[in-house]
Amino acid sequence: MIKEALKETNFSFDGQTGFYKGKVRDIYYFPEKLVVVATDRISAFDVVLPRAIPYKGQVLNQIAAYFLKETAGLVPNWLTSVPHPHVSIGLLCKPFPVEMVIRGYLAGHAWREYKAGKRLLCGVPLPEGLKENDKLPEPIITPTTKAHEGHDLDISREEIIRTGLISEMDYLVLEKYTRELYKRGTEMADAKGLILVDTKYEFGQGEDKKIYLIDEVHTPDSSRYFYKEGYEERQAGNEPQKQLSKEFVRQWLITKGFQGKDGQQVPEMTDEIVEMISERYIELYEKVTGLPFKRSEASEGLENEIKSNIIRNI
Repeated sequence: MIKEALKETNFSFDGQTGFYKGKVRDIYYFPEKLVVVATDRISAFDVVLPRAIPYKGQVLNQIAAYFLKETAGLVPNWLTSVPHPHVSIGLLCKPFPVEMVIRGYLAGHAWREYKAGKRLLCGVPLPEGLKENDKLPEPIITPTTKAHEGHDLDISREEIIRTGLISEMDYLVLEKYTRELYKRGTEMADAKGLILVDTKYEFGQGEDKKIYLIDEVHTPDSSRYFYKEGYEERQAGNEPQKQLSKEFVRQWLITKGFQGKDGQQVPEMTDEIVEMISERYIELYEKVTGLPFKRSEASEGLENEIKSNIIRNI
């Protein structure tokens, strides 16, 4: 029997000042801190799929915590504690209205745009003659605006600064942090036999006006990984790359005729599909961190356990 997944939380806490339900996370606001519950919801093509994936929230939360701790000496981040496998607590920051996407390879959305004939992505020129999953001459930053609903939109560095979305001074810091984090993430992936293909980072400002890395980092929801072994041979043979990312979910949806477009129906998610996705997420955790995954089993019910853990830590 498939394990029950955490689809949503609806808590109310003393001192709570707000609540936001994201595609995957439930966020509780307090005067100076943020409590983030990583649910087992899963989204693709900016659509939350009808079934949640057991252990997915735990995987995301624990991978993010692992990398936030590993990169804290490089870039300041929001995290202060992880009191439960599904929960992170940290500094309340005001998010910048763009996501910083960085790509070292031509894959996913960038490849779809390139294949359609575009040679300028977010103001960054791309050379002719590339094929899917080729390594780019150097990593490129392709920011997107953050949409609360619907699709995130590509935007260039010039537009961000010209429209005043972010000041030039702050934006240059975001670019610097993005490149430093991607470099460190690439090195850490390489040590585990992986290639960090692309990823996205979110940043915010704290009460002290300091810029912090917020949200998740180097998780399968925010990043794409290839297996390093066999990469060159697969490219030379025009074969698909062996991926360790959420792209396999997108590809499954595409084969079933769903890409998040108006009028399209999300295909049925059978127990077998849900279990397969769950196992892939666990595989990714173990591969990316090099640590064994401990499946969190709640004796008093997962929601009750999460709530009591939060109460003890706020």
